[in-house]
Amino acid sequence: MQLPAEFITKYQALLGDQAAAFLAAFDEPVEKGFRVNPNKPVTSAMQAKMNDPIAYSKIGYYGKVNGNALEHLAGAVYSQEPSAMTVGEVARPELNERVLDLCAAPGGKTTHLLSYLKQTGLLVTNEINPKRVTALGDNVERYGARNAVITNETPAHLAKAFPHFFDRILVDAPCSGEGMFRKDPDAMQYWNVDYPAECAARQREILTETVKMMRPGGHLIYSTCTFAPEEDEQMMAWLLKTYPDFELEPIEKVAGMVDAKPEWADGNPELKKAARLFPHLMRGEGHFIAKLVYRGADKVKDLRTVRDSLKPSERQLWTQAQQQLNVPELPNLALQVHGDQLYGVPEMMPVTRRLKVFRPGIQLGTFKKKRFEPSYALALASDDLALPKVAITSAQWQKYVHGETFDLDQAGQNGFTVLTCAGLPVGFGKVVKRTVKNFFPKGLRFLATDDNTSL
Repeated sequence: MQLPAEFITKYQALLGDQAAAFLAAFDEPVEKGFRVNPNKPVTSAMQAKMNDPIAYSKIGYYGKVNGNALEHLAGAVYSQEPSAMTVGEVARPELNERVLDLCAAPGGKTTHLLSYLKQTGLLVTNEINPKRVTALGDNVERYGARNAVITNETPAHLAKAFPHFFDRILVDAPCSGEGMFRKDPDAMQYWNVDYPAECAARQREILTETVKMMRPGGHLIYSTCTFAPEEDEQMMAWLLKTYPDFELEPIEKVAGMVDAKPEWADGNPELKKAARLFPHLMRGEGHFIAKLVYRGADKVKDLRTVRDSLKPSERQLWTQAQQQLNVPELPNLALQVHGDQLYGVPEMMPVTRRLKVFRPGIQLGTFKKKRFEPSYALALASDDLALPKVAITSAQWQKYVHGETFDLDQAGQNGFTVLTCAGLPVGFGKVVKRTVKNFFPKGLRFLATDDNTSL
């Protein structure tokens, strides 16, 4: 790999006798990894792939998975670079916490957080770039989340809406991306010797707003996929000096992780508590991670939270759909209508009228003329809901994702039914005797074969 000359010079000076091994690692093959969703069943194809576990994650494995595979489309697996997987493990939330993933697209760390929240609490997952927020929404939907709100906002606007609100905030900061060079060589085109300092200025702006959203006793997890001290140790040194109510907590170093480098910042030995992941010392592309606790004594104001907002006619149609589909009362969700769409919004979510909300909660379905049509998202979130389900074969699933109508082996109960394949909910179909009418989303359809859908 033709690394920038100034990059080579910089890290030869910083790393000394380790520089040669570090620079040589960029010519090694890219490490692939994936996580399993602990809230969904494990298929036999997944089991066959889960033979090279990642030491620091009980749900992470080395290996490559196919994005068109049943297991990926159904949210049972998520492809993620192994060192990036460390961040979700360090950030691991407790049940019922209020969590913010501030720089979230495409959703790897968000889905990791969802794995551990287990449909409890509230996860606000934000992406400032409107072009990237759609991918975030797709991945949250696949994961079957009922406790997530997706926003498309600036940190400053979020800080006004959520004063001292969150128990845990993850800032996987936009950075100079030096850890992406091996995976995406085009990232080198953006790099120059001044670029890390430019990114650091933006990171300080983001963290300044993040502090305003921290609840006393809450945790801030800061990470980057760069090796630049300006964005890593020096950023944490700046944070600790500027906001002395923060304390670093130690991160356990396993599988080749090492202490961060105080000598690359102000020499504060506390910085050793953060973690560095170098590609010549471990299997992964590289990361920096710090975990901090906020000891501030700010007065926390109770914010008004969301409530149901259905018209009587809409309530009637939803109640009828619940009876027909055997949908239970969904816990901890407020029912709200936006346009013709019904959403279940986490009840812990404050009323935020001025925010750009990409998705206010789980989409439950669409109000049509005198009827209600359940959503794809509701089907994918139905693992622990007693909705009517019909098992289909792999061949039938391939017809389903192509948008085709197909027949069951025997007649089923008429009406909307969750279709499952290999034990995983894959979407709704409308059963009429033996025939299944297709309700797989048109924008997701593709020609599926054994070759292009194997995990």
